[in-house]
Order: sequence, then structure tokens, then C-alpha cells
Amino acid sequence: MFDVITIGSASYDVFLKPHEARIVKGKEYEAGEGVCFSLGAKIDVPELHFSTGGSATNSAITFSRQGFRSAALSKIGSDTSGEAILKCLKEQGVSEELVILDKKYFTAYSVILTVKGQRTIFVHRGATEHLCCDEPIPYEKLKDAKWFYITNLGGESEKIFVPLIEFAVSNNIKIALNPGKAQLKLGKKLAPILSKIDVLILNQEEASYLTGVAFADKEGIFKILDSWVKGVSIMTRGRTGFVACDNQYMYIGGILKEPKYVDRTGAGDAFGSACVAGIMKGMALGDAFQLASANATSVLSKWGANEGLLSQDDDIYKFGKLEIIKKPCHE
Repeated sequence: MFDVITIGSASYDVFLKPHEARIVKGKEYEAGEGVCFSLGAKIDVPELHFSTGGSATNSAITFSRQGFRSAALSKIGSDTSGEAILKCLKEQGVSEELVILDKKYFTAYSVILTVKGQRTIFVHRGATEHLCCDEPIPYEKLKDAKWFYITNLGGESEKIFVPLIEFAVSNNIKIALNPGKAQLKLGKKLAPILSKIDVLILNQEEASYLTGVAFADKEGIFKILDSWVKGVSIMTRGRTGFVACDNQYMYIGGILKEPKYVDRTGAGDAFGSACVAGIMKGMALGDAFQLASANATSVLSKWGANEGLLSQDDDIYKFGKLEIIKKPCHE
């Protein structure tokens, strides 16, 4: 029996920190800025790092380090990147039993370009978008799990999203959901599914998009999320912190001081999975948020999305105590 099964992507990541890159401003860029190189040039990359990644992999490692029996349900290719992921999971105490090998597609692969502290990510989704196909989902091995931690299911893999929810409900498995673009596009059609969710995790942009409420109106966003979600709704806000609601109280917290900043990749996965780990341990929500924030802060100090994750023996106050405002929802 697994305490938690994480479901979603598994990837192999390479981090590049090149010389001669410039940030340029322009309306043609969605974020208002772009990264510029000389066309046809050979660019020196003095700093290079390799790591496993993917939402299911990162989250499963958090749960394992927090003392839970975890497994990752993902699809990888029969290649060297896939072998590296299996090796990492084994080393981290995560069961590889549910990882599916695909002979048709390569393992998902990301190239993460870091320029002046900001990231641009090139992603090849590969096998991770075909979790539903060719090889059936081993539902018989899932039914005794206590929790599902469902992350982004894109491409063909989105076909298993609703069946997984229905399977969890019918087998009394608690559900934490950190949805991807395919799920968010459902908009209000997602509401009946959210009524079955125990923990929902979104960033502020995703929450605004899903609810149709203005980005800055956090209380308006939670008014809708509360009406949809039966459990805890959590909205991360990057360097600003987070806001959460449990249908009774709203929790507003900042971030912990970073002792050493290297890269932000995986911070969202680290926060969400550690918060759910805290809830699984029976922590009060305030303590679960403290654990989540410490886990996210710790991962910032290492290259890779799961290198710096906390273990259950680490002090959750090692980076300081998080100040959290608690007040009744929708005053």
C-alpha cells in the first residue's frame, strides 16, 4: 500500500547559464522582455547542470523525504534519460513500480536557460503526454493508496484525468490537485470535479484564469474557489507568498528569506507537495504552510527541481518563522 501516488510528468533537465545573452524589451514578447543572442554565433556556456525533474517526480521525492511511502505514476522513454529518472527515484526511496516505459517516445526533456536570474524553459513533452496510451493504467495497483497527488496531465494524457478522479472517489482515496493547462481550460466545467478535491493548488495566474476573476482580486478569486472546492484551496503568488482558504478561514503568508538563491525551478512543486505532506501528517494548516515554504526555500539553493528538498529530520524553521495572517473568509 502506498501513502501517496503522484501522477503526472517525469523529465530530464539541463540547466544552462550562458555568456553573451542580453535581455531586450519589446511589445512582441508576451512578458514584455525577451532573451537575445547573435544569430549563427557560438555561445559559451561555462555553467552546466543536469537533474531529473517533472511534477510527479519532484512531488514523489518530497513525500518520500517526509517519511511517506510514495510512488510516481508517469511514462518515460526507454532511453538514458529514463534510466536516470528510475535511478533517481530508487535512490530517493520512491517506488518505480508504477513508472511506465514507452518504446515509441523519448523521455520528456527540458532545457532551462538562466539569464540574470530569470528562466526561459524549452520543453520536449515526449512520453509524458502519452500516459493514457498503449499500456493501460494499472488501476489495480492504485486502489489501496491513501492519497493521489495529481499534477499536469497534458496532451493525450488528459484523457485519464476524469477517470482518475472517479476512481479515487470510488475507492475513498483523498485527492490533491495541481492542475495543468488542459484542466484549467475546462473553466467552470471543472467545478463539479473540484467539489471532490481535498486540496487544490494553483498559482495566482492560474486561479485568475480558472475563475475569470481579475488577477489582483484575491478575495474574489477565493469566493469562487470556496464555492467549488470542498477542501483547502491554495494560491501561490511567487515571491509575494501565498493565500489559502479552508472554507472557514483565509491564510495569507509571505515567503522565507533565501539564504542562497540559485534557481527557482521546482519551487512550486516543492511548496504544494510539502503542504499536502503536512496535512497528511495531521499538522495544523499554519504548520503545513511553514513546512511548504521551508521546502520551497530550500530547493532554491540548488540546481534542479528536487536537489534541495527537505527531509523529515530537517527543522522547518531553519529559514525562519513564516508570518501568517489568519482571518475569517469573505469578511
